[in-house]
Amino acid sequence: MNIRQEEKGTVLWFTGLSGAGKTTTARYVANELLQRGVRAELLDGDELRETICKGLGFSREERFENIKRIAYVSKLLARNGVHVLVSAITPYAEMRDYARQEIPGFVEVYVQCPLEECERRDVKGLYAKARRGEVKHFTGISDPYDIPSDPDITICTSSHSLQHNSDQILSWLNRRAPLKNADP
Repeated sequence: MNIRQEEKGTVLWFTGLSGAGKTTTARYVANELLQRGVRAELLDGDELRETICKGLGFSREERFENIKRIAYVSKLLARNGVHVLVSAITPYAEMRDYARQEIPGFVEVYVQCPLEECERRDVKGLYAKARRGEVKHFTGISDPYDIPSDPDITICTSSHSLQHNSDQILSWLNRRAPLKNADP
């Protein structure tokens, strides 16, 4: 079955440091879309690491395999008319470039937040463990994060509200292709 381009979903790929607010924002936007009757699915990086990406570590190669799997699932959903919201750190520019090349309708959403604020928000204590050397390959501490050079959307969670950031994303989506309600 062929799906016309206007029926395909967009893949909003939320990238940023741990604790930046990727999942919180993606979940809020997904709920807004669902309330409008738009087909949407949230793919949370932490949940995916417990399921389809279980067993992968945090080496550069394993992180890339993680992203390849998420990109594949995202592409399947989007080609079937679902707007996909991916919340995954995706620390390396080459990973985001790969996802952009693989996924029609890919939209990079950079969730900007200063490292100090991410550490302050860290309820799991992962940043503290990383600083003590107890967690290896921790993005932003012992592993790099390539700041996106030209994201489609940039939001700042330390200086703007969840509502403001979500409205910015929904407005961007609506300008790109007006969001239509799903058939009842």
